[in-house]
Amino acid sequence: MTGAGYLAVDSGGSGLRAVVGAPGRGPLARAASDVPVRTGGRGLDPVHFMEQLVPMARALCAEAGLEQVDTAAIGAAGMASLGDALRAELPDGLARELGVTRAALAADAVTAYVGALGPRPGAVIAAGTGLIAIGTDLSCWRRADGWGHLLGDCGGGAWIGRAGLEAALRAHDGRDGGSVRLLADAEEMFGPVTGLPGQVYPRADRAAVLASFAPRVGACAEDGDPVALDIVRTAARHMAGSAAAVCPAEGAPAVGCTGGLFGLGEVLLAPLDERLAELLPGARRVPAEGGPLDGAVRLAEDLSAGPLALPGDERMLCVTSTGGPDITLTADTRT
Repeated sequence: MTGAGYLAVDSGGSGLRAVVGAPGRGPLARAASDVPVRTGGRGLDPVHFMEQLVPMARALCAEAGLEQVDTAAIGAAGMASLGDALRAELPDGLARELGVTRAALAADAVTAYVGALGPRPGAVIAAGTGLIAIGTDLSCWRRADGWGHLLGDCGGGAWIGRAGLEAALRAHDGRDGGSVRLLADAEEMFGPVTGLPGQVYPRADRAAVLASFAPRVGACAEDGDPVALDIVRTAARHMAGSAAAVCPAEGAPAVGCTGGLFGLGEVLLAPLDERLAELLPGARRVPAEGGPLDGAVRLAEDLSAGPLALPGDERMLCVTSTGGPDITLTADTRT
């Protein structure tokens, strides 16, 4: 085994993914777990996080031929609102178990941003089951939405799926605004729609259940169903509005789109581009360079080389060392 490397982690609702690599050599080994990190009274559980990550990281180091990892970048869903315990305990735990001396702890929106655009000004729309927009002018972070499927995530997969199922139920009842096509798709996927409340309301993963219908809505929109088209176009307007709320006002900032929902294709992207042109005439939508795990890798590689060219924030992105806070960010500012 030779030398030290870095560890990059993406932790989310579908589990935990990790990469180890070395500066100048890039990623060398990767692994994944399909067990999400538990949440409890302290938020994200640092003990459960370490129980999953440590054996995975050690195995990856052995596979990659690395003695240890001295730098880590951890991106986690819930870091901004539920990450107090992780921020308090993870740096010392990583140092003790893996030899990490510097760690960047980031909200998953930040790793999504870095994966999509890198360290440059702009905005990123991250759209999957939920939806959040994050932007920076490299002096501070701004975020919009990401409030969950009951209070927001407007335009995300759960939002589109719920709107499609509502249209199916309207058609079933004979009310205005219904779609016979969406009703047929809903019954093909879930059975009689009279049973939908029992399939959705009691479920802890109801946002994912709702989002599972979003591809059907997109397909109906592609086929010209007017109700489905209106749902998708409205989703695009919500996305553009969130991007406009966080995008830097100066220059010609880039707007990146990342997340599985953009797999709907042009039926979503065309109205999104139209609305972005209205709200942000100086901006340009660009293809995402990568996803959240790629963003964590980029953070780890950049942190290995020196200071990060990104704004610090207590909840969105902070860098620590085993000796305490490490001044390796452009600023420590609020969102």
